[in-house]
Amino acid sequence: MADKVKLSEDGSSIDFVQSDSLPSSIKKFRQSPEIEGFYRFIYENDLQREACEILEKIIWRRKQERIKAKGRKVTKI
Repeated sequence: MADKVKLSEDGSSIDFVQSDSLPSSIKKFRQSPEIEGFYRFIYENDLQREACEILEKIIWRRKQERIKAKGRKVTKI
């Protein structure tokens, strides 16, 4: 698994080796080598808090877009 995730020498980017097939279900997606490698990278580099903050921002932005699409007013949390 360690050969699936590569950090650049200067630490500015992450490279993942992709598999050729696409997962057919959510369970298989979560168990795919790319996602497993990503989770492992986050855990091994103690980035859980940062990953959570990023996911919260993505979820909030998507919620905003859905509300705007329905024509409602958006208020920031």
